[in-house]
Order: sequence, then C-alpha cells, then structure tokens
Amino acid sequence: MPTPPDQYAYPTHWEADVVLRDGGTAQIRPITPDDAQRLVSFYEHVSAESKYYRFFAPYPRLSDRDVHRFTHHDYVDRVGLAAIVGGEFIATVRYDRIDGRGRSASAPADEAEVAFLVQDAHQGRGVASALLEHIAAVARERGIRRFAAEVLPANTKMIKVFTDAGYTQQRSFEDGVVRLEFDLEPTDRSLAVMRAREQRAEARSVQRLLAPGSVAVIGTGRAPGGVGRTVLRNLLDGGFTGSLYAVNRAFPEGGARLDPEGVPGHRSLREIDGPVDLAVVAVPADQVPSVVAHCGEHGVQGLLVLSAGYAESGPEGRARQRDLVRQARTYGMRIIGPNAFGVINTADGVRLNASLSPQLPIPGRLGLFTQSGAIGIALLSGLHRRGAGLAGLPGIAGISTFVSTGNRADVSGNDLLQYWYDDPQTDVALMYLESIGNPRKFTRLAKRTAAVKPVVVVKGARHSGSAPTGHAVPTTRIPDATVSALLRQAGVIRVDTVTELADTGVLLASQPLPAGPRVAILGNSESLGLLTYDACLTEGLRPLPPRDLTTAAEPGDFRSALTEALADDGCDAVVVTAIPWVDDTCATDLAAAVREAADAPPGPGGAKPVAVVHLEIPDLVEALAGIGDGGDAPRTRRIPAYPAAERAVRALAEAVRYARWREEAAEPGRVPEYEDIDESGAAADIEVLLAPAASAPATGASTTSWPADGAPTGAASPVASSPTGGVPANGASAASSPADGAAGSSPAPAESGAADGRAESGALSPDDTAAGVELSAADTQRLLARYGVSVLPALPAPGPDAAVRAAERLGFPVALKPTAPQLRHRTDLGGVRLDLGGEAELRRAYAELTDYLGPPEGLGLVVQRMAPRGVDTVVRAAIDPAAGAVLSFGLAGAPSELLGDTAHRLVPATDRDAAELIRSIRTAPLLFGWRGSKAVDTAALEELLLRVSRLVDDHPEMVAVDLEPVVVAQRGLSVLGASARLAPPPVRTDLGPRHLPAY
Repeated sequence: MPTPPDQYAYPTHWEADVVLRDGGTAQIRPITPDDAQRLVSFYEHVSAESKYYRFFAPYPRLSDRDVHRFTHHDYVDRVGLAAIVGGEFIATVRYDRIDGRGRSASAPADEAEVAFLVQDAHQGRGVASALLEHIAAVARERGIRRFAAEVLPANTKMIKVFTDAGYTQQRSFEDGVVRLEFDLEPTDRSLAVMRAREQRAEARSVQRLLAPGSVAVIGTGRAPGGVGRTVLRNLLDGGFTGSLYAVNRAFPEGGARLDPEGVPGHRSLREIDGPVDLAVVAVPADQVPSVVAHCGEHGVQGLLVLSAGYAESGPEGRARQRDLVRQARTYGMRIIGPNAFGVINTADGVRLNASLSPQLPIPGRLGLFTQSGAIGIALLSGLHRRGAGLAGLPGIAGISTFVSTGNRADVSGNDLLQYWYDDPQTDVALMYLESIGNPRKFTRLAKRTAAVKPVVVVKGARHSGSAPTGHAVPTTRIPDATVSALLRQAGVIRVDTVTELADTGVLLASQPLPAGPRVAILGNSESLGLLTYDACLTEGLRPLPPRDLTTAAEPGDFRSALTEALADDGCDAVVVTAIPWVDDTCATDLAAAVREAADAPPGPGGAKPVAVVHLEIPDLVEALAGIGDGGDAPRTRRIPAYPAAERAVRALAEAVRYARWREEAAEPGRVPEYEDIDESGAAADIEVLLAPAASAPATGASTTSWPADGAPTGAASPVASSPTGGVPANGASAASSPADGAAGSSPAPAESGAADGRAESGALSPDDTAAGVELSAADTQRLLARYGVSVLPALPAPGPDAAVRAAERLGFPVALKPTAPQLRHRTDLGGVRLDLGGEAELRRAYAELTDYLGPPEGLGLVVQRMAPRGVDTVVRAAIDPAAGAVLSFGLAGAPSELLGDTAHRLVPATDRDAAELIRSIRTAPLLFGWRGSKAVDTAALEELLLRVSRLVDDHPEMVAVDLEPVVVAQRGLSVLGASARLAPPPVRTDLGPRHLPAY
C-alpha cells in the first residue's frame, strides 16, 4: 500500500480495478507522495498539445512545487486519483474544493474544480470517463455536490467527456474558455450512461478472450499428452484461424517445431515476434506468477488459466488466487480461471477450442457458461447427442460460445451476460451457476438480456449455505426459494437440473415463442397423448383434447394433422406424440412430414412452436434435428424431440412463461406516488432512533419512543385499519385459519426466522439483516404512519383491571392475547381469546389464560379491538447486503410457514409487481373468493405492499419490516401487528462507479 501523508488516513476503499472501453483493465487509486517519480515519468510521455490543453499555456515540465502539490492531498478538500497500468500512470484527475469566488476552501463549501490529464497513447480508451465516475463518487462522499471545469474550446475530447456523462449541466463561455458546471447527484441518464459504458467495456473484454488473433499455450509438453499439449492439439483439430504458439522453458534453445502438430515452439514469450492475444496457462501453480509477468510484459490481452492449486485447495491457495488476479490486473489483463476447463468459440472466423473438450462443437445458437468443468463436459456431450447438425450447418443444439471458468476469480457469468446481450451469434444463454457473487448486478444484467433473448439458469449448491470451495466470492443469506423468485422477476428461466437446462435451451433456440398457454396434442398413441395432456395441466398449461391418429397413422397423416393444428387460432403450440410402427415405416419419413408441416408459412397468429415426444423410435431425434440433410437440402425448421412427455411439456411451459414475461416487460409497471407520504419526517425519525446505535450496536428495543399507546398521528389512509366490527381481531373466516395477530403490537422482540417458519418460506427475517435497533411498538407505528400505514392499537394488560381499562379505551368487543416471543403467532396453543363483548367476559378470559399459560408477567398480554372478518396475510420487507431489499407476501400461518407459500419481489416494487405478488402464491384463490366466500379488497392490499416498498426503498436504514397479520376484508384491511429494525444502511455496490469485484 502506498505511504499516506502522516496527518491523513489513506482511503483504501477508493482503490478499484476498472474495465476500459477496449476491454483492458486499469487500477484507479489515490495519488500519494510516493508517486512523485511516477508522476514525473507520466508527464514526460504527455504530448505538448495535451499539456497545453491542461494548463492553457506551454508547460513542458513539472516543477518540484508542482510535483509536491499534485502528490500531497488531504483526501477531503484536495484529492487526486490516478489510472495505472503496469505500475505506471496513464491518466490523472484531481479536484480542489472552492468557494463561490473560485478560491480554495474547506467544508461546508460544496463545489470543487476538477481537471484531467490522459497520456496520448491511452486517449480513446475511456480512461477519463472512468476517472470522472470515481472522482465524482469521492467528491460526493466528502460533501461536494458540484464540479466546475474550465476547458479550452479546442479540447473537444474533454468537453465530450463531461457532456456525455449524463449529469445535469450548465455551460458558459468567457475569456476564450468554456466553463462547465454540473451537479454530482446521479440522474437516471448518468446511471444509464454508466451502465451502457460498463456493458460495452465488459463485453469487449470477453470478446478479446473469445476471439483472439493469436494464442500461446504456455506449458505445452515436449511429448504428446498432458494438459498443455492436449489443448494445443484441440486448437489445431478445431481449425483455429489465428496464429498458434507453443511455449515451454524446457524446449531447446533456438526454438523448436512440435511434431506432429507442426507448431513453432519457444522457450518464452520473449522469443515470439508477433503479438499474443490470449495465453493459455498450463503450468504448476508456483510457476504461474512468472508466466503472468512475462505475459504482461509482452502485451498479452487475456489469460486462460487451467492450472489448479488455488482457492479450491484451501487458505494458502485462496491467497495465491488473490495474488494472481491482482498481478494480472496490474498489466491490464483479464483472467478466465484458475482451475478452468476452457473456452470455445465456433464462429467461422475464429474456430477456437482452447479447452479440454476433444472436439469443437458444431456451430449453433446456444451460449453456454458453467462454473464446473464436469458439468461443462456433460452439457457439451449431451447437446451433441441431441443433434448438433453437420459441419457448415448450424445444429438444433449447436454452440456459439462456451466458457467454463472453474474458480471464476475474475471473469464471471455477469461478464458473459454483458457479451451475449448484443452478440448476434447467440440466441439463448444457458448458465450453470454454483454461486452468484453480485446478485444485484446479476439480476440487473439478466433482466436486460432476458428482454432480448432467453436466459436459462440451473443453480448448484442451492442448500449448502455457502459457495463452493474454489469460489472466493461474498455469499448471500437469501434462501433459495427467494433467489428463485427474484430470478423469475428478472425474466430468468430457472430450472432444477442440467437435463432441463438442455431441454429448455434446445426448444427456445429452435422454436418461436408461444403466444399463449393453449396446447394442441396429436399423435398415434392415445395413452401417450393422455400423458402429455396430464403433464400440460401439471405445468399450468391449457391443453386441448388430444387428437388420436391411431396406430395406423402414416407420416402423411401426421403432416395433415399438424398443418391443421398450426392453422387453428385456438392453439398456441403443438406437441406431436409418436410410438414405433409395427411395419417398416422409418423415422426419416415421419421427421420429414413433421418438419414440412412446421415449415409452412404461418397463419395470421404467427409461427407456433412444435415439439415431439417419442418412445423408442431410433434415429428420430437425428432426423428431426436435420442430421443427414445434405449441404444443398432446404433448411426447414429443426424440431426438438424428447423421450418423455414431462420433459417436452416442462420445456414448453418455461417458454410460455418466458413469453408472457417478455410481453409484460415491454410495458413495465410504475412506482406510484402518494401525496400523504412524509419522507422527510420519516428520515428525521430514523436519524433520532439510530443515534444511540451510532456509538455502540444495540439489539434491544429502541429507547427513544413516542406516546405509549402507539397510536399513530394523522389521518388513516385507505390501507389503514378498518372500522371496528364484530368479528375476531385475527380476521378469521371460513376461508382462512385464525392467527393471533400479535406481531409487533407490543415491545416484545421479533422472533427469529427459524421459529416462525421464515426459513422454510424463503422470506428474510430481521435476524438475516445487519444488527441494529429493534424498534418499540410505538416507534414502529409512528414510522409506518409516515407512509400512510396504520396499525390497529393494542394496549398492555399486565393485570385484569388494566385489561378492562384498555378495553374501555379501545371499545368493546376486544381480543386478549399474549405477545411473549414463544407464544406470538401460535394460535395452535389456544392462547387467544376473541370477541370479548364486556367486562365480565374479559375478566373470565384473563383468568383462563393465566391459569392455562402461566403468570401474566411472562405472557405480555395485550388487549386489541376487533377487526372485520377477512383473510390473514403477512407482508415483510428485509434488506440483504448482496441482493438488496426484498418484499415478501403470503398468507399467515401454515401456508407460508409450513408450506413455504410465499412470493417475493425486489424493491422498489411497481404496481404490476404488487398485483403479481398477491396472485403468485398457490393459496391466492382464498383472496379472490373460494368455495363461495367473498373476494377481499386486493386493491387495498396492493397499495399496502407498494407503501411498504416505498418505505424501505426511500430509507435503506429500514433493514427489516414485518406486518403480521394483515387482515384483508371485503373493504379495506387491518394491520394488527408490526415490528421493524433499523441499522446503518448496507453499502450499495450497484450505484457507485463501475469497478471489478475485489474478492
């Protein structure tokens, strides 16, 4: 670490690695006094013109005073950052805080003057844009809200850097100088600009790895065999179109030529005259550092590290892996691996097989990413068997690109999503993931990619609670059910097995998306048709009655029936079922008939997907996939075939759900505004409540509180508690099992996720968030009231007389219930007395409860007025540091706690998200009228969800909010209990300047 000035702390957290526009990397860090010589050397490599643009006058060299000024900073009012490659500066930026007259100043002045200087050799790489993002983030952290820059009119490149950044700007011209002023508060446009630049840069960095013009295999054995020699052989057999070199320090001096490959061999990269774009590293781990240094000095663009002995081998290997990434990034190189299986690119102009796969897959439209070499091998082999096609013709299961990253210390699935987003050779992205290092970024990128092409994911290590040994990534405590729901919200097709990954990918790559869930079924087996029909119902599709062509059906009968089905406006997809014939009818004839019908011009409803289910028909898969078509054969549509109805229908159902998501995503919902929300008041309350925790963590209830009765001030909103009625406070009805409704209605602490079933339901509990302040009932109710959410008052009843006074204050009828942690939400224990209409009943109920459950001191008894009849529900929101704020919804009691019937959405939720949230649980029919019951007020429920979403989105300090139960009646709803936790907000890694992960 550089030596900081004695009087100031060096801000290590400002250090970052970034990907530049051309795909290379650079390190950004604060400038220190130790950088004096680097600064002088950097300035010597800047042209006279660039110096003139920086200083508005000829400035051939820096004086000692200049060097001191530009290397000594206080990291508050004066800050300098440098972009570094290979240990040398390539660009610098600094700001100086100024007052309203442009003079040097300190806080509270909130404006600073900013200036850049980029070496001419590195201009056009996006260095200045990256530096601007980082210096702006630093300035915001130090209380600076506005930058000013003076630029000569001829310096159009720098003017463009400022104007393209997306900040709100003002421009003026005076004394021959352009003055730009811009606010540093991120805007929608500045975030969009930053993310677009991030996408282009990261996509380019992957492209450099997948489409190199030259490859050197370092560690190529002198004799056939071994990892390096195997990869070299595979590169040759695959027909790599670029230059290929073998490197081994054991080769004889003066060079060698490997036999039988005929590839030139070299003792080191220094002996290679031309450039090397990609280095495949296959040497022992202890030799890798020297290899990386040679690659960096030679200008290699990227590394594929096959070597093992890194994080998968334990703490020492984990440290070695961190050093590898740090060393490679020093030279501007990105890494696939270590412990990688390899990369493949089947494009005609590349034909790269830098992997341990013995053959280059046939070209196709599937992009494949896997964190496991074993899974990669299985997928490549399985897709090849599914029908890859012929050389020169894309196959139904062909591959465009394949990346198996092993420990994925650098390049990850996020980078591949950036690349595939606008890759014209890839129509479907298939991913096998064992860990998601940055869930926020992954869901953001996946959602954008899914809007243009399907993203299918299978995730391993779902229940282990940690990442695989070799993955040095931060982990998230979000339950797998929640992860699945959030991926679905982002449009990701989440499947459970590698087989389903291939099944779904093949269908999506070869068939049009279905317009709806209606499925026609036809074939020569009534039984197989019925199995398919049942499978459709299981998957939520709407199958039409199967059409039995009888076992006597010929291929022509299949063609005619399929043609009719595809022309029928009443169906959106067709499943063809087939069993073997007893005569000599061959699979080729059937495949030709099906493909001919499927390839007919579509009707007014557009093209429809077709899938075939077959039982033991040899060669049908190959014939439907087009294997055997001659080079001059018409390129009719290839049809996926499945050996089981369940597999075909499951893939089709995923396509239906994805098509519906695409349609809905085209018109996204909105986050509504509510005029009665008091955002500033809530912020002030939170500041006061968090103050005791600023000096020391607190885990108990907050000591700062408002009136003891907890009654919120202000008018009730449409989602506030409903008028008193004559039904139980838990809102129990024939359509819902009762719950005690005591959640958070007293100062009792919240229960853990294990106790109330949240772990099973997939909801985050307050214990899943950072430690902080557990709010009292009064404080919780006051904060919720700021956002228009009222909680039905509950008053403490330490004795029977206090219970009577509370009931008289609230108004009979009332409920009496305990709030002790072990008794909350446990109606099964019989600890709740409801609909108590007078003093005598209340005293009798009090005596019964204390006799049954024990002394009142340990029960936390409260009295609460009754709520209208309705359905008991649960609304929760919690913040995971990695994934962000998650809004959860389910029915109270067994449905969510025992059966895990809980739905989740990322915050901020839109009106569409809220509507989908309440409709996506399996028990949703209880809300819309079931078995003759009345439908409840789902509009009020949606509004409540949106208000809670706004609360946690506006105030990230609200790390957990729990409303239970929320009784939804025919008109309005009642929140019977609430709890909340405050904590300093987790660091948001997705809103700051772009940077590579530092694991």
